[in-house]
Amino acid sequence: MTTGPSQGEFNIERMCWLAGVSRASYYRHWLDSSPRCAETGLRDLIQKLALANPHYGYRRIAALLRREGWQVNHKCVLRIMREDNLLCLRARPFVPVTTDSKHGWRVVPNLAKGMILNGVDQLWVADITYLHLAEEFAFLAVVLDAFSRKVIGWALDTHLRASLAIEALEMAIADRQPEPGGIVHHSDRGVQYACGAYSELLNLHGIQPSMSRVGNPYDNAKAESFMKTLKQEEVQGLTYKDVDDARKRIGTFIDTVYNTQRLHSALDYLTPEEYEQKLRKVVSPKNIDDRPQSRSLATARLRARERAALLPSS
Repeated sequence: MTTGPSQGEFNIERMCWLAGVSRASYYRHWLDSSPRCAETGLRDLIQKLALANPHYGYRRIAALLRREGWQVNHKCVLRIMREDNLLCLRARPFVPVTTDSKHGWRVVPNLAKGMILNGVDQLWVADITYLHLAEEFAFLAVVLDAFSRKVIGWALDTHLRASLAIEALEMAIADRQPEPGGIVHHSDRGVQYACGAYSELLNLHGIQPSMSRVGNPYDNAKAESFMKTLKQEEVQGLTYKDVDDARKRIGTFIDTVYNTQRLHSALDYLTPEEYEQKLRKVVSPKNIDDRPQSRSLATARLRARERAALLPSS
């Protein structure tokens, strides 16, 4: 009776008898060696993915492997990456203060707390951070859609005047073309967001302002999470020679890497752009597709800079 796969004229049982070993010994050897061969291919691919994405942790690498067709557990990926010293190590950055909340402008209540989001353009979050240039500092203002985590507006310059934040907001408005009354805009209590010019721009487009509570860093966590990602995956270890160089490279990271390539754990390991595309397929066209087509971020950014130059800085 044949009990195993044939090898020419011999089956497993016959070959084991000729070799003087038991079938159990043969199968134990196979179980020890064959999985190692399969893991060699997996390990090779993990090394390639980890080197191509040095800031990805084991969960994102596992997600990339599943996209390649591998059925692999994230614990296995963690073990291999730990053995091969491929786990990313993140340094704690020095963060200077960019928020001046000691001003005489009106501070509005926190409307974002407790909001349950089920689509884009319901809650926008905004923040400002700093960048090192060769001989000075630059500052980056961003606006994100809180549901998709997509950066929809940004501006970079060497000053912290209100026009910087206004430029980023103008870009978001030009790109998304929101309907009045449907969006809450959340930020910290900085003078850039509380000043009259910024408030007037929000009011002009029917956007409701919202501000974080005093001493609570979690109120604007999604914007701050993006800033952390930017520092770790783009800025860390780089030197920008001037503001134009920084603007070009940061723009490439936002538009090409973060929005369209980087997998986001909170989005079921999709990119922000993929997540919004997926949403468009399941949400009624009345809510999404009937809106005017949004402009590209590059065009929106150009228009935002032109309009921001005409607005007062405080």
